[in-house]
Amino acid sequence: MKTTQPIERREPVLLVGVNVRRLSHAGGRAGADVPAASARDSLKELQELAESAGANVLGSVLQMRDSLDPATLVGRGKLDEIRAEAHARRVPLVIIDHNLTPVQLRNIEKEVGCRVIDRTQLILDIFATHARTREGQLQVELAQLNYLLPRLTGRGEALSRLGGGIGTRGPGEQKLETDRRRIRERVRKIRSAIETVRSQRTTRRRARQAVPLGMVALVGYTNAGKSTLFNALTGAGVLTSSKMFATLDPTIRAIRLPSRRRVLLSDTVGFLRDLPPDLIAAFRATLEEVQEAALILHVTDISNPHHAEQDAEVTKVLRALGVDDRPRIHVLNKIDRLKDEELSALKTSNGHGRENVFTSAVTSAGLDELLARIDAAMPVDPLVRLRLRLPLADGRRLSVVHAVGRIVSSELLDGHLVLDAELPQSAARRLQEFVVE
Repeated sequence: MKTTQPIERREPVLLVGVNVRRLSHAGGRAGADVPAASARDSLKELQELAESAGANVLGSVLQMRDSLDPATLVGRGKLDEIRAEAHARRVPLVIIDHNLTPVQLRNIEKEVGCRVIDRTQLILDIFATHARTREGQLQVELAQLNYLLPRLTGRGEALSRLGGGIGTRGPGEQKLETDRRRIRERVRKIRSAIETVRSQRTTRRRARQAVPLGMVALVGYTNAGKSTLFNALTGAGVLTSSKMFATLDPTIRAIRLPSRRRVLLSDTVGFLRDLPPDLIAAFRATLEEVQEAALILHVTDISNPHHAEQDAEVTKVLRALGVDDRPRIHVLNKIDRLKDEELSALKTSNGHGRENVFTSAVTSAGLDELLARIDAAMPVDPLVRLRLRLPLADGRRLSVVHAVGRIVSSELLDGHLVLDAELPQSAARRLQEFVVE
C-alpha cells in the first residue's frame, strides 16, 4: 500500500538579527561588550516566535553595528548579504529582529526583493492566530490597524497579498489598501466595541466584588508555564503549549485556599521584551484583570538561563500598568528541569529561599506551599478568630462555619456547640450575634 508523505506547509523564512555595540567609557571607542540579552539569544527568541507563527526557519543573518542606519537599519552592504542569502535559500519572507520605521521597511523590501516584516508585526500575527474570544480578536485588529496605518504609502502590492502568509493574518478582509479614511473609521468602530466589552467586564467585575472574593493574577514572561500552573491550581483545561503566546484571552477560575477562603485566579497573556506601547494599550481591557488584582503571582521559568532578564521585562510592564507596588509573590516554576544540586544552590542563595516559592506545575511540587503563601498574603477578606456559641439545631449556620472556616476546637454545652474557629471576615460578620466575648 502506497503511503503519502506529509507536505511541509510551514512558510520558509530568513531571520535577521541586529546588535548595537556599546561604547567603551574608557576610550570612547566601540567595545565588544553587548547588551544583557545578547544578539544570539535574541535571535533564538525570534526563532521561537517565528515557529509559533508557523514559520520554517531556514537560516539567519546577524549584523553588528556601532549605530543603527536610519534609512536601512543594517546598512547597504548588509542588505546585499541578506538579499543573497534569501535568494540562495529561496525564502519569500525575511523577519527583522527589530521594530522598523515605515521608511526602513520600504527601503529594506526594495533592496532585498522579498516581503519583509519586523518583530512587532510578527507578534501581532501570533496574536491574530491565538485570539479566540471576540474581545481578543478586536484588540488584535486594533493593534494591527494602528501598526499598519503609517505604513500604507508605497505598499499597495504587499497589502494586496494580505491573508497570504506570516505577518498578514488579521484584518485582510478590510481591503486596507483602499484608503486611510476607511481604516480610521474601522479603528473608531473597534475602539467603540472594545469600550463596550470593557463596560461589560466592569459590570461582571462589580458583581464579583459584591461577594468578597479577592483576585489573584498570574503574570510572567511568555512560555513561563503560567497556564500549566493555572490548570494545576484550578483543575481547568486551559490550553497549554510550548509555543509562545499560547494564552491570549484571560481565564478566571475560583480556587479554595488552606484557610477555606475562596479567591479568583486569573491567567493572563505572557509578556515579552520590547513590547510596543501600542500593543499594551490595545490589550488594556485584558490587562485590567492584572490592574484589579489584590495579589500578583510573578511566574518565572527558573530553568531558562536568561530568567533574570525576562523578570526585568515583566517588572517593566507591571510598572507601565501602574501595579509594580502591588503585593506580589515570586513563583520560580519548572524546577523539574533543574538538577538537584542546582535547585539546592538556588534555595540557599541570598534571598531565593526566603523570598520565592519553588514550584513545578508539571509534577505539582511546591503547590501546597504556594497556596499557603497566597493565603497568608491575600489582603482581601482576612481571616479572624472567633469563639461562637451556636444552637445545635441551627444546621444552616453550622454548615457555613464548616464550609468557609476552620474549626480549632469545639465542645457541647447546654444544647449549643461552642466553637473556636477561624473565618473570613465577611462570614464572621454574618455570625456576629453568636460571638462569645
